[in-house]
Amino acid sequence: MSKVEFTNDTKIVRHKYPARVSHWFLVIAFFMTMFTGVAFFFPDFAWLHEILGTPQLARAIHPITGIIMFIAFIILAFIYASHNIPERNDIRWLKGIVEVLKGNEHGVAYNGKYNLGQKMLFWTLNLAMITLLVTGIIMWRRYFSGYFSVTTLRIAILLHSASAFALFTGILVHIYMAFWVKGSIRAMIEGWVTVRWAKKHHPKWFNHEIKPEIERYMLEKDKASK
Repeated sequence: MSKVEFTNDTKIVRHKYPARVSHWFLVIAFFMTMFTGVAFFFPDFAWLHEILGTPQLARAIHPITGIIMFIAFIILAFIYASHNIPERNDIRWLKGIVEVLKGNEHGVAYNGKYNLGQKMLFWTLNLAMITLLVTGIIMWRRYFSGYFSVTTLRIAILLHSASAFALFTGILVHIYMAFWVKGSIRAMIEGWVTVRWAKKHHPKWFNHEIKPEIERYMLEKDKASK
């Protein structure tokens, strides 16, 4: 049997096709929902409605794109939930946060597929999305708002605004980190990262999941060639 070999430049799958499609649907729906929502809450941004034609059309589109955004997010949540369960080992990332911010994450943490910061963001966005959906339905004047009291509607508006702010802030952090960690954007576009990238940023994921999979694949390939 030949020795199993792979290099640091070997490409490995980080995000499969269904996840990538859902992610970019989410991106499009998020920006459409955000632009129309911001225009409702801040009169100075009312000009954003003109992008869609009229304020009436924007008001009609906002809840629809919001639902599309929620569906795309839930698909991603189901795909990634198992890798975002906090573990005791994650505390190393938090304790070494200064080194993490310096770019020395690999020296202080032994991350699985996602680090503690990513996990915290994941569950924060889950809570924000669910709150936005529930409060958005309550506020949906054409169909549901008539069934609720004025007090309930006011609370829904407050929670909707707070959740929208949390979501927007979280997405900004997500975008910044995607640019900061070189290779992350390519991974979500093309689906792959290198072995070197995985070893540096997510060594536990590489050692426990990817490395055995690569070795198994290459052994099977070696057997098939004989």
